[in-house]
Amino acid sequence: MLYNPSIAFMGGRKPSKKHQMNRKLLIVLAGALSLGAFGLRAQTAAAPSSSWVVTPSFVSQYMFRGARLGGPSFQPSVEFDSGNVAVGIWNNTPMADKVPGTSDPEFDFYGSYTQTINDKLSVVTGGTIYYYPSANEQNGFYVTTAEPSIALNYTLGDVKLTPKYYYDFILHGPTYELSAAYAVPLKDLGTELDFTGTVGTFKWKEAAQNTFPDVKNVGNYWLIGVAAPFQITKDSKFTVGFAYTEGSDNFLKQGTSPKVVNTAALGRGVVSLSYAVTF
Repeated sequence: MLYNPSIAFMGGRKPSKKHQMNRKLLIVLAGALSLGAFGLRAQTAAAPSSSWVVTPSFVSQYMFRGARLGGPSFQPSVEFDSGNVAVGIWNNTPMADKVPGTSDPEFDFYGSYTQTINDKLSVVTGGTIYYYPSANEQNGFYVTTAEPSIALNYTLGDVKLTPKYYYDFILHGPTYELSAAYAVPLKDLGTELDFTGTVGTFKWKEAAQNTFPDVKNVGNYWLIGVAAPFQITKDSKFTVGFAYTEGSDNFLKQGTSPKVVNTAALGRGVVSLSYAVTF
């Protein structure tokens, strides 16, 4: 995530050497991720399971880890899958109720590699580079952040459990997350109900750039949702979903100043519509 809008009052200052080093680290990380993805694609080029997936989507609100980053938004994505490798780009463009300085627009460049251990367990390593071209750096917003991650997928009966660990190199802090997924077939309707639940917590040491002392951001979040996919053709499907997500105990703190409640962290219901085409 970029940086929460309720700390936009923080004034800017000349970038420190530490933040200049962060930018250099980001460039190195971006290059490594690109080269790694290229190498993995080359290794799996002969695999018969390669495909592209284009997914235009619409959401009634843009919520990220319990924080509201925008109103109704268009969220298209393009992903390339080949064997155990996935690389893609995801975009958020708000259509209304824009939150100044945040995801207007946002581009996420991501990649992952899945290592299957057995029929119940797999390990997924990956990373995301978040890019906000319109971010107001003078108000403390970051233009770019980078977040590698590692996750376990474990199937217990009919439930898929996914504990996941992220670490943001720019915000300097971890995010811990646990998700569960369960599907209920609806054969008469030609679909299923995909239930998901997520709980998470994060602690970022440098939530705003160019501030002294550093601004810390700590918070918790949870989400519960359901989606129904409908196969339109053998290569396309339409999915409608609804989720309720909420942020709690989310506050900001700078130095010895009192904690400030992050007003972007709240509870909201989100309707989503998407159409995925695979070729």
